[in-house]
Amino acid sequence: MTAGPEATPPPHAGHRARLRERLAREAQAVADYEVLELLLGYAVPRRDTKPLAKDLLRRFGSIRGAVDARPDELAQVSGFGPGLLAFWQVLREVLARRASSPLRQREVLATPEAVAHMARERLAASPHEESWLALVDAQNRLVAWERLSRGGVSAVPVQPRDVLEAALGRKASGIILVHNHPGGDAHPSQPDLALTQALERLAPQLGLRFLDHVIVTDGDCYSITQCKVL
Repeated sequence: MTAGPEATPPPHAGHRARLRERLAREAQAVADYEVLELLLGYAVPRRDTKPLAKDLLRRFGSIRGAVDARPDELAQVSGFGPGLLAFWQVLREVLARRASSPLRQREVLATPEAVAHMARERLAASPHEESWLALVDAQNRLVAWERLSRGGVSAVPVQPRDVLEAALGRKASGIILVHNHPGGDAHPSQPDLALTQALERLAPQLGLRFLDHVIVTDGDCYSITQCKVL
């Protein structure tokens, strides 16, 4: 029986192998586009991914910008097809779950910045507004991190009762409300401020601490209780 011809390696295989060697030897010496090139290569191993990597950086400005890009934005990039979109979704989910590791470790969630980091990894690529709750115990250790509601491109329906019922159901002591602004402006709207004021008034009546309402965007977070961008 005659053996069939061996598959010919793609012409860029040697280049990619050298990149991996450089990454293993001195990761900081590898350029951003080369890191993206390697990452893309795991999803499309037989394609030269350097042009696509450079295009992503041109469009989105950084590795973070490319990773956080919304599916509709990525779909406009030539060569970024359904297979890569699925790969990007898995990558985003890995990063979001890594950022939520305080829940599994029951870490103290003491600052709006810590909440925003966890929230941004989950919400940065969402084209819709979503509201999430970070619920903590009496020592500010995270006991729950869950989506409360999902809305449209510019609003998400949340009532104070929804927030308080969720906190009581989880037997939480403290509440941090989080939502995203897909448009990129982290400053609160009037409905955001009104909701915050209602929760600040009602939570103590139920023995709950309302700690903050944090708004996140791709690049910023805004603490309403501290009245500033963080």
